[in-house]
Amino acid sequence: MKKKTLVKLITLALIISACAPATPIEPTPDVNAIRTSAASTVVAELTLTAAAFTPTSAPPTDTPIAEEPTATATQITIVSTDPTQIALGTPGALCDDYDFDLTTLDVTIPDGTPMTPGQEFVKTWRIRNTGICTWDTEYQAIFSYSSPPNEDMDAQPIPLTALVAPGQEVDVSVQFTAPTTPGEYTGYWTMVNAAGIPFGQRGKQLIVKIVVQQ
Repeated sequence: MKKKTLVKLITLALIISACAPATPIEPTPDVNAIRTSAASTVVAELTLTAAAFTPTSAPPTDTPIAEEPTATATQITIVSTDPTQIALGTPGALCDDYDFDLTTLDVTIPDGTPMTPGQEFVKTWRIRNTGICTWDTEYQAIFSYSSPPNEDMDAQPIPLTALVAPGQEVDVSVQFTAPTTPGEYTGYWTMVNAAGIPFGQRGKQLIVKIVVQQ
């Protein structure tokens, strides 16, 4: 009886043991795989370390910008092309020029002088040679323009009678004939040299102004 009971217990134990879950068997670690993984980790860490300590490139050096040269004002000298002045070696001076004093300009026939139709008269201006050339007897006054237009009043310039040195004053005269039509007449005159070239500064015209009465 005891023997049968023991056999039953052993059989039951075997059955229970067979039904119990098997204990998992841990795999044997692959040494080569571990070494490869460790080596990869070391290489990765070294790469990160090298990147962390890689010196940053120096900031680009600013290229100096060349300064533009400062413009320098150049004084321009206007040189006369008058051949007489060039021949005299004084291109910066005026060979022919004149000026006058308003208080002594009108020697005869002040502005606004009344005239009868057709009356003859001589207008004389006193001017000064302010150039560097001496005037000869071929220098004279010449008609420029008038009001009314184109009315020179039958003018006849009177030649100079003597040389006029620089700085010297001279009386310049013109003979006129008053128009026959009543009204106010104004003529503007200037000087010309021996070559017939007009000279004189702007605003320095020689003026004759009369009033022809009825």
